[in-house]
Amino acid sequence: MPDQTLAGLKVAVLATDGFEQSELEKPVEALKAAGAQVEVVSPKGGQIQGWEHHDKGRTVLVDRELSAAKPEDYDSIVLPGGVMNPDALRLEPKAIDFIKHFVTTKKPIAAICHGPWTLINAGAVKGKEMTSWPSLEADLKNAGANWVDQDVVVDNGLVTSRKPDDLPAFCAKMVEEFAEGRH
Repeated sequence: MPDQTLAGLKVAVLATDGFEQSELEKPVEALKAAGAQVEVVSPKGGQIQGWEHHDKGRTVLVDRELSAAKPEDYDSIVLPGGVMNPDALRLEPKAIDFIKHFVTTKKPIAAICHGPWTLINAGAVKGKEMTSWPSLEADLKNAGANWVDQDVVVDNGLVTSRKPDDLPAFCAKMVEEFAEGRH
């Protein structure tokens, strides 16, 4: 019998061109395997371009354009990494407003690698224990986070990880926290 831990829950995966392939695909697989309805939300429609480290990867279909997405329709959000993806998203006021909804309503958030960059712009890191790709350590600390070097960190519904190698731990904690709901 399939896992239905997240049955009835709807999850947004906010991304744009330049996302790290595995950091979008593996969480989506884990969420769907747990019974969640998952939508890739992006400022652009059609498809977004993935990357596998420094090489161009596969494209992923966008399920809903950000302009048509309502954050209140989702129970939680995933923020994949890749350098270009979160760097572009944090310059999109609609993307930051979308993320802020999850912060202010205390809905679970999962961010990996460079994904936490957008959380800085959404005012979501002050006082939080977090991890990320090592190059974000100073940015997160300067924004008030307590940065630690661990494969996965959970702080009151916020799940963060460092890199693709951390995906097994990240996905397991993400499903667990999303199942718990608002914190």
